[in-house]
Amino acid sequence: MRRSEFERLVVRAVRSVPPEIEQQLDNVAIVIEDWPDAEQMTISGDDPNNHGPQGLLGLYQGIPLTDRDGYGTGGSLPDKISIFQRPIEALGLSREATIEEIRKTVLHELGHHMGFSERDLEHLGYQ
Repeated sequence: MRRSEFERLVVRAVRSVPPEIEQQLDNVAIVIEDWPDAEQMTISGDDPNNHGPQGLLGLYQGIPLTDRDGYGTGGSLPDKISIFQRPIEALGLSREATIEEIRKTVLHELGHHMGFSERDLEHLGYQ
């Protein structure tokens, strides 16, 4: 898939969130990368082998909204959500399933930004 199309699908996924959630997406950058690097794999807290052959699909780096006591008073850098294109494509899904996986991955990482745990996201169906 071309990068421009992948980017369009990520934007579409972000726009699919309810307005009350979208307005809380302050000071968070969403970037698309080909693959996670070694540092990102370490930050994810998982053994790279736990993600299967495709690797890590997305990563939230920052301070969840629920933990922001006094956050932003000193011109804080934005939180970062990375969506990894090549691992998603490596899943070998149909086009429709790939679009849904992009959406699910974006919403999963936005959930972390909102303060949801892995367990919370699993219950919501974003695991």
